[in-house]
Amino acid sequence: MQGFIITAFATLVGPSSVFVVLRFLFNQHLRRWSERSQKWQALESLVRTKGLPLIILIRISPFPPWVYSNSLFASIEAVSFWQYVTATIFVFPRLLLHVFIGSRIAALSDGNQRGHMDKQTKIINGLLIIGGFILAVCTSWLVYSMVQKHAQHLQESSHELAADTTEDSSEDDPLLRPSSPIVDDCA
Repeated sequence: MQGFIITAFATLVGPSSVFVVLRFLFNQHLRRWSERSQKWQALESLVRTKGLPLIILIRISPFPPWVYSNSLFASIEAVSFWQYVTATIFVFPRLLLHVFIGSRIAALSDGNQRGHMDKQTKIINGLLIIGGFILAVCTSWLVYSMVQKHAQHLQESSHELAADTTEDSSEDDPLLRPSSPIVDDCA
């Protein structure tokens, strides 16, 4: 468990530095990149709508990988640096679990220590490893399904808006007539 302090410090300082660099040095490049992906735009819109709870959920989820979530949060102006840091702090319990599992795996792989473990300790170690995997799968599925639902909602909204616009217009509208007085005057 001695590795937790180093891991927590590195997890807080590293991604926070990346956030600051991306936000201030590559903001325009990130914006152009995010505008090309409809799913990325849906995720951005969802983060703006749901706020800090969703940011925390995305940070504790193993998907998307951290490099992409760093880029995501740096590219969304509605996400403040302190929201990002707060959401990153919520990763600490997972880090504690990783450090604990790592120490358990190290203990299980050491033949001398493994020989001194009782059956209950071995079972608890196995259950903790399985529980961590199940938690990762569940949070990933939740984030994925929320993004898909929101993307579908955005797509339906844009189709409804286009249909409403088409229904509201008529051939008598000045811009839809075959010849406009403005065009006739210029000729």
